[in-house]
Order: sequence, then structure tokens, then C-alpha cells
Amino acid sequence: MKSADLLIRGGQVVSPEGIVPASVAIADGLIVAVGHDDLMPPARETLRADGQYLLPGAIDSHVHFRDPGYPHKETWATGSAAAACGGVTTVFDMPNTNPPTGTREALAMKLKAAERSFVDFGIHALLGDDTVHLLEDLLEGGATSFKAFVGNTFGNLPAPSDGALLEGFEILAPLGVRTVVHAENSSIMARRQKQLQDAGRIDAQAHLAARPAVAEIEAIGRVLTLAEWTGARVHIAHHSAADSLFLLRAAKARGVDVTVETCPQYLLLNTADMLRLGGILRVNPPVREARHNQPLWDALMDGTIDMIATDHAPHTPEEKTRESIWACDCGFPGVETQMPIMLTEVNRQRATLMDYVRWSAVAPAKAWGLYGTKGVLQVGAHADIAVVDMERRGTLHQGRLQSLSKISPWHGRAVQGYPVHTLLRGRFTLRDGRLVDDSIGWGRSVKTVQRMPTPQPRNTEHSSRAIVAHPAGVRPNALPDDAVAAELAR
Repeated sequence: MKSADLLIRGGQVVSPEGIVPASVAIADGLIVAVGHDDLMPPARETLRADGQYLLPGAIDSHVHFRDPGYPHKETWATGSAAAACGGVTTVFDMPNTNPPTGTREALAMKLKAAERSFVDFGIHALLGDDTVHLLEDLLEGGATSFKAFVGNTFGNLPAPSDGALLEGFEILAPLGVRTVVHAENSSIMARRQKQLQDAGRIDAQAHLAARPAVAEIEAIGRVLTLAEWTGARVHIAHHSAADSLFLLRAAKARGVDVTVETCPQYLLLNTADMLRLGGILRVNPPVREARHNQPLWDALMDGTIDMIATDHAPHTPEEKTRESIWACDCGFPGVETQMPIMLTEVNRQRATLMDYVRWSAVAPAKAWGLYGTKGVLQVGAHADIAVVDMERRGTLHQGRLQSLSKISPWHGRAVQGYPVHTLLRGRFTLRDGRLVDDSIGWGRSVKTVQRMPTPQPRNTEHSSRAIVAHPAGVRPNALPDDAVAAELAR
């Protein structure tokens, strides 16, 4: 039997269907065997993962690495290092950099900057009035997908007209390319903000007053109408409001190809935190009243919301703590803290590890056409793995973030559950809780790594399996033994 490069032994492999004890063998960046330890090939290196869980590396389809254009806020090196330390193995970067990623030249600049990435990546290019005629050219240049800023945010890119949005969807629909949409009504928000500023409001709550939930409701309804008419694939970014969930449920029931993300801040924070944190918590869409939190959790559980993303949007402390809320830049870092925050909720029995894997890896892999290669621990898939310790406790500290942005609303939050190792295509980017510095530049465009060869499957069925105890909130595997073994051996 051919030797593997690495054998991970003694861990629990997690999928949306269950949790099973299994070893994982890796060769040439791919998983070559999953199953009983006695059936594993010899390996040049062994990692013991006793008492730990093997998750598909998280896929964060919404990050702002600010590079090129804003190196004082973040770079590809620092942003992707934060991702690796957060158990994330693939990110999708947004186009509101400087220059915006709306031309072949600007795309080439971003791809050049991404050569220093610790993680694999996709690039959302810009869909706007001035770029509609360039969409196919941008795809040929290396873009994976597109972003339409229907609502304004950092960078102040103009919202596309409805005509441009329709035309873009018409072009992309037959290509099967998904468009991310920041869905807020810019006209409503601009008028409200001017009225508040004219009235002298500079307090933190004025930001929410300028961006009412109806702005999200209207924009989502409009985007869904155009997507349904054209057959385009769309993705609703950073969903924040309970009030617009009915539109998504109805659209999915009609067969509209819409995927939806929410972020930890919308699940766990609310206006009480805004009063405490002020501009540190300014983000678009805004963190809303407490009544929105539980319906968003419920929507994750029933599949209305498909996945977790972070909207990692770093700024300097000075840019986040100005006196006027209007002068505080929008967004904050999140790609490094998402996994421990969400694993803490698993330990609190708010969800299971299987739920988390579905939200953090499986759903985004399917949405962006990566599933089978990424988002799953099975033979032939990339060895993108987060090894997590569900018992490890700690306190999040903004000063220890890999991101250049050393200011976070999660500072001081107690967590239980951490990634201790992260592997990207079989290579450690995080080992024993420390960034592996020489893995910088190992990240590749998902358009490139999708072409890696797939090995022939090995027979990895379990001959036996021990009964194991699981930590609080981690549901034991829900499938019969034979079904789980077959799933792992696929």
C-alpha cells in the first residue's frame, strides 16, 4: 500500500449526518482514506487527535481583506493568517477595494496581492452599471463570482441601477454564476441619514435609525423578483432582519436559486451591545433589536438561512472610535473569531457540531460549486481540515488577533471550543494553536486548485467502532453504523 504523507489518528470525523471515530490519511494534498485505523496506509507523519473533532475547513464567503488599496487596515497576508487561525481554509473576498475589482486590471492586482495568502480563495468581482459589459471578461481573468452593492457601504460604490442589475443577471444566469447582493435600499437610507444628520444626531443608535428593516425587506424583494425572472443564482449577504425571512422562505419554495448567509453579530448581538460599544459595533446592515436574534437562529435551523459568514471588515481603532457615529468606519474583524464563537453555542446546546459543519462548510461549498472537493472529509476531497478541541476554554482578546485591526466587539467574550490545527490541502497553516509562518503563499485560487487530480478511492469501511462520549451539545451520529461507514467510504 502506498504511503501517505500524514495520518490523523484518534479523532472524530464530523459531517452533517453524524460523528464517527475515524482516522484520515492524506497524500499529495488530498484525502486518500477515511476509516478504521487498522485499514490506514503507512504514513511519514502521524498526528494524534484523541478527544478532538475533525471538521471540514470553514469556508467564509464574505471577507474584506482590503488589499489592494488599504494596507493600513489589512493585507492578504494578515487577513488570511487570521482565517487560518480561525479554522478557515477558503475565503471569498469582496470587490470594494481600491481600485474596485471591476476591471481586468484591478482583478489582476488583487490576484497578485493574494499570492501571499495562507488560505485558498475566490474573488467576487463588481457588478455595477460600469461593469456589466465586462462580466464575462472578469470571469476569464480569474473572478469566481460577483457582488452587487444594492446598499451602500465602505468604499461608497454607487448602487447598480435596476436595469444594470437585471442585465447582469441575464448575462450570468446561463453561465450558472452566482451574484452576492448587499440588499438594502440605498434611497431610503440616504434620505433617513440626511434627516438624522440635519437634526444633529451623532449617537450610535442613529445608525440603526437610518437603516430600518424595511430597507432590507424592499431590496431583498426586488432582487428576488429579478432573479426569478432571469433564472439567475443569487446570494443574500449578511442577513440581519427577522422581518424579511418570509420573502426568502417563499422564494425558496418557488424554486428560486437563492442562498443566504448571516453572521455571528446578527445572531448574538443587539442594540444593547450597540449602546455599550458605540462605533465599534457600527456595521452594515446594522445590528438590530434583540427580537431579531432568535428568528435568525430558527432560520438557520430550518434552512431558510444556509450558512455562516463573517463580513470580516477590518479598520484601525482610531477609525472605529470617533465621536460621531457617521465618522466611524463600518465593519470589524471576524474571520478569526467566528469558529470559537459558534462552537461555544454548540457547547451550550444551541446547535450541534453537525449543524455547524453544514453552515460553515457544506452549504458554502455547494453554493460556490466546490462541494466534493471542499466542504467534506471524504476520499478525493482536498485535505482542508479544522481539528477542534471542544473542551478548550479561553477569552477572546483583540490585541492577539492576527488581523491588523486590533479592535473587536468580541473582545473579552468567554468561549469554549477552539481550532487547534488547520490544514489546507494537507499542509498545516495552524499547528498546536500557532500560525505556521512558512505556509504563507500556500493559498491558491479555487479556480486553480479545483483542477487537482483525484485519487482512486480506497476501501475504508469500518470493521468495528467504539462507543464514544460526546461533549455537551454534540449529538452522536444519527445514522446506522453501516450507513455511516458507507458515507465515509464514498
